[in-house]
Amino acid sequence: MYYIAHRLFAAHDRALAADLAERLADKTGPDRVFLPFCDTDEEQLVADVKGRRLFELDRERLRRIDAMVAILHGPSLDDGVCMEIGYAWACGVPVVVLTTDFQTYSLTGDGPRLEFPDPLIEAAATRVIRLPRLGPPSTASESGTASRFTDFRERNLAQAASALDTAVEALLELPAIARYEPRPPIGGTVFVEPSPYGSRGVDHLVQACVSAGHRIVGPQRFAASEPVSAALADLTAAIGARRLLVDVSGPETPPGGALLIGAACASSTPTAAYACRTGLTHATGREPNWRNLMIQYAVQARLDTPEAVTAWLSA
Repeated sequence: MYYIAHRLFAAHDRALAADLAERLADKTGPDRVFLPFCDTDEEQLVADVKGRRLFELDRERLRRIDAMVAILHGPSLDDGVCMEIGYAWACGVPVVVLTTDFQTYSLTGDGPRLEFPDPLIEAAATRVIRLPRLGPPSTASESGTASRFTDFRERNLAQAASALDTAVEALLELPAIARYEPRPPIGGTVFVEPSPYGSRGVDHLVQACVSAGHRIVGPQRFAASEPVSAALADLTAAIGARRLLVDVSGPETPPGGALLIGAACASSTPTAAYACRTGLTHATGREPNWRNLMIQYAVQARLDTPEAVTAWLSA
């Protein structure tokens, strides 16, 4: 089973994922491809708690997939997709990450170039496919029979088509994997993942953990000379900790925190999300969600004060 992880809130994102699914199904058969939103029939689904039911349906597929292709674009990465990447990584499932973003990233001015803003994405990916350039100008444009807008659209569509074909080829070339059953974590530490959008909450989280008598482990990748290798160590440390505490503050769950939450969910590591202030999202027939539903239902608790952190650690 191939799982397509994609941002699904806008029509153009869903259309791009459906195009990928169609190309992959042509090679493998439609029953071998799972496309969220489409295959969970999200608009028509009726459930007592619809968001939780959607989470359960997606997680059910994640537990038995053979490979994943994740579509990620831009500096603000979809937190649901990042969660799914982390889940797949913890299950030993290969992940092909596809982007047409023309930007690369670094943590410092002279630091190594990264494929994504957080090196955890690159560390968890089996392969990253980046096609950053537009397709060639069309014959119609060169002859003057097409408007510049039509030509620009066609060049973008050509770029996307090439990227999707490359992703399908990469998926089909992946080696077979041995199924992996997540094991319970060991260790006596609490891994604290800060939000990159601010440091104030981090101090509160660390202090709350120390006050409760716990040994703290934090991420090393942001200050490491080799951030991707350090990110892999962060992943291992997070799912090996007794508990994971993630500050999800920001416009959406930070991509690194979302990925760690997914890995912890697959590994049965008890996880809490710290969100002192957040808004709600609303969709027809769905309960209000305080974060992407893949984040909201992957964690065991949402905490909003240092006192709540202390209580959760003591439970």
